[in-house]
Amino acid sequence: MPEKQEDAHAIVVDWGTTSLRAYLVTRDGVVLAEKKTGSGGIQFIADGRFEESLVGAIGGWLESAGKLPVIALGMVTSRNGWVEVPYVPCPANVAALARGTMRRLLPNGSDLIFLPGLTDPRGTPFPDVMRGEETQIVGFGLSTDITLVLPGTHSKWARVESGEIASFQTFVTGELYALLTRHSFIARSAGAAPEGPPDWNAFDRGAALAAERQPPTLLSELFSARTGMLAGRLKAQEIRDYVSGLIIAHEFAEAREQGWFKAGDTIGIVGNDGLNERYVRVAPLFGLAAVHGPDDAALLGALAISTCA
Repeated sequence: MPEKQEDAHAIVVDWGTTSLRAYLVTRDGVVLAEKKTGSGGIQFIADGRFEESLVGAIGGWLESAGKLPVIALGMVTSRNGWVEVPYVPCPANVAALARGTMRRLLPNGSDLIFLPGLTDPRGTPFPDVMRGEETQIVGFGLSTDITLVLPGTHSKWARVESGEIASFQTFVTGELYALLTRHSFIARSAGAAPEGPPDWNAFDRGAALAAERQPPTLLSELFSARTGMLAGRLKAQEIRDYVSGLIIAHEFAEAREQGWFKAGDTIGIVGNDGLNERYVRVAPLFGLAAVHGPDDAALLGALAISTCA
């Protein structure tokens, strides 16, 4: 039987730097309704009016459903957000993350639960950090030992062992791609971003080139985006996907060198920003099998952590 709004159990708010996404969910994480405000990110909140902004976004749900708990995650819990919630150190299980939460009450009496981020004190040269991705890891599940990849602007590789998030490492793959394709010779060569689906042939060419080079040679390979076009072997409209393949495959190569996997392993890929398929295509080039995490991993993880708190 389809769930109805009266089945609502909580409101999960993924509040980042540029946007706010809110989900009205059941106890099992089924989304009953959702809202997104593209200009509702923490960078747009004036004079610390976080509570006012939040109530403005979800007030209708609170009026209709009553005192639902509100679970907040993402950059809203950073030092630039509403409440700075300290990072929980690895290794960490769900109970440890739950102990790191902070609580407030909204004007209507709803419990507001701020989720913590996660830090890996053994990161080099400095401790690594994540804020929000830990909910995706928990939502994927901690019962099986596995390496997980969370694609994104700041991609994460995390190791799950013995029911805990044991360690993780950040790769700034997405941000590097954005800089190169907006503010470099690659941007000038590629022209305007094409519409439509990715050019998988171009992506695979870039990924294969990076995968076969040992040791990795990213800095010289990036210039092939220019020389390939000059040689008539790469079209302008192919450059962006070619560079995407290069950079993602180099992320895999570096992760291999850092000991995150070996050929023959199975990795999990968790995320919902449209990058998963790119990572799935690269995995076999490194002898890896890939399994998908649930699309609602972040919601499931946020509910699991808040329930345990």
